[in-house]
Amino acid sequence: MSDHPSDRIVVGVDGSAASDAAVRWAARDAALRNVELTLLHVVQLPAVSGVGYAIAPLPREFIEQQRDEGQRVIDAAHRIVEADFSPSERVVLRDELVTANPIPTLIDATKDAQLIVVGSRGRGAWRRGLFGSASNGLVHHSHCPVAVIRDPADGRVEHEGPVVVGVDGSPASELAVAMAFDEASRRSAELLAVHAWSDAVHSGIPVSAWPDFQPEAEETLAERMAGWQDRYPDVHVHRRVVFNQPARHLLEAAETAQLLVVGSHGRGGFAGMLLGSVSSTVVHATDTPVIVARRG
Repeated sequence: MSDHPSDRIVVGVDGSAASDAAVRWAARDAALRNVELTLLHVVQLPAVSGVGYAIAPLPREFIEQQRDEGQRVIDAAHRIVEADFSPSERVVLRDELVTANPIPTLIDATKDAQLIVVGSRGRGAWRRGLFGSASNGLVHHSHCPVAVIRDPADGRVEHEGPVVVGVDGSPASELAVAMAFDEASRRSAELLAVHAWSDAVHSGIPVSAWPDFQPEAEETLAERMAGWQDRYPDVHVHRRVVFNQPARHLLEAAETAQLLVVGSHGRGGFAGMLLGSVSSTVVHATDTPVIVARRG
């Protein structure tokens, strides 16, 4: 599906449990896509103030020590991939050890990637994820889709269940639908499309009127999915239309899903990823891996 020319996935690694989960998930996705996996670790050196406004240079020994520690983090990520995959199915790995500011480095890496993967530290802890605020900046400014992977308590990443996508009819939602079909087909998974009628179309409609509008909403969702079903005949699609509270319904659907796909911009509803309340709620609350559909 992707129109991005790159043949690689990038995963940010920092040695945390969340990072380890991201590496496992990224390696599997790279194997499914048959692309290279780049393990990226960013060493951020502190600025040391000298007399007045001068900046004293850091000792070379300190810099070398930090880079050695970064290499150990990358080596540990290599071992994770080697332990999870047999030699015949293992992906091609490439290392990038960069001494720089994490946020612009991660964003720059997305310019030639199909996907960038970062870890989160579990339920309600997005802002404490990989590189802290850097992951937040990444989903706002990435040039490719961003996968945010939870930190499971048992260390495993679930590979069963459907792919879930939020649909509201916006261009960003359409991109999310395209990615969701692509991921479902690649994973041999079913696809669940969730559409909240009142949030995406109308406001001020009482819930008592929902039965009168539900057939129209179901027909609208079916029309939006029809073209993609023609492109991906192997994907079995379930459609779910709800009256309101899209975040709640998405979170419920994600509980038994292996992946949730949302858009990064749009007119509201599901599409305002980290810009609107629905998507922000979803990405903060779910333990399910999330892909934020972005186009450079």
